[in-house]
Amino acid sequence: MAKQPPAFKHTAVTVQSRKGADPLVAVTCYDYTFARLVDEFADIVLVGDSLGMVVQGEHNTLGVTVDDVVYHTRAVSKGLHRAHLVADLPFGSYQGCVRDAVNAATRLLGEGKAEAVKLEGGVAMADTVDRLVSIGVPVMGHIGLTPQSVHQFGGFKVQGRSDEARTMILKDALALQDAGVYSIVLEGIPAPLAKEITAELRVPTIGIGAGPSCDGQVLVITDLLGLNPSFKPKFVKNFASLSSAVSEALSAYRREVKAGTFPDKEHSF
Repeated sequence: MAKQPPAFKHTAVTVQSRKGADPLVAVTCYDYTFARLVDEFADIVLVGDSLGMVVQGEHNTLGVTVDDVVYHTRAVSKGLHRAHLVADLPFGSYQGCVRDAVNAATRLLGEGKAEAVKLEGGVAMADTVDRLVSIGVPVMGHIGLTPQSVHQFGGFKVQGRSDEARTMILKDALALQDAGVYSIVLEGIPAPLAKEITAELRVPTIGIGAGPSCDGQVLVITDLLGLNPSFKPKFVKNFASLSSAVSEALSAYRREVKAGTFPDKEHSF
C-alpha cells in the first residue's frame, strides 16, 4: 500500500503565509531520532551548520562541508512528515560565485532531501539569492550575527548596536526580501531592531537572540533540552535539564553491569 501523505505539510509557501499570524516554531536538529520527536511540534526544522559545534565538537561552524550537511539533512528528512525542512549552505559553498551556490543548493535539495536552503549575508548575497530562487530553490536568509563571519566580528557578538550597523542590517533585510527570500533569520541583534525589521518586511522573521517581536523563534534541540549545561548564552532557555537525566541513566547502567545484575533473566533470550 502506498504511503499516505500527512494531513498537513509545512512548506516555504505556508511559512511565508504565517507573516504576522500564528508564531512560527523552528528547531535545529541533526539526526533521525530527534527529527521524529520534533516533527509533531515544529513548523520548521533546520539542519544548521552549527552541527560543526554541536555534533563535531569544533569551536565554530567554518569547517562544515556540503557533504556533512547533505548527510545530516538526509537523516533528518526521514523523520519528518509535517515540518518544513531547511538546510544550511556551509561556509565556502556559496560565497565564491553563483555557480558554486547553485551546485551546493541543488545537492542539498536533491541528495539531502531539503525543501529549502538558508544562507548568511544580506546585500552581498542578493544576486545569489535571486539566482537560486529563479531556478526553484526556496531561500531563507540569515542576517545580524552570522556565525560564518565569526572572525570578522571578533567572536560571537551582538550586532546592530550602532546607528551605522543598525542601518546596514535593515538594508540587508530589504535586499534579501527584494531578491526573493521567503523568510529571514535574525540572530544576535537588539530586540528593538528586530521589531523594526519585522514590521518593515513582508516576509516572516525568525529570531534567535533577537527578542520577542519576530514572527517565529528557533533554538537548537540540545540547547532547549539542556543537554549541554556548560553552554548557556543569554538567548538560550533550557526547557528541560536532560543532561542530569542522561548522567543518572548512565550511572545506573554502569552500576548494574559492574554488579552483574544486567542483563537479568528478563533481558536475556
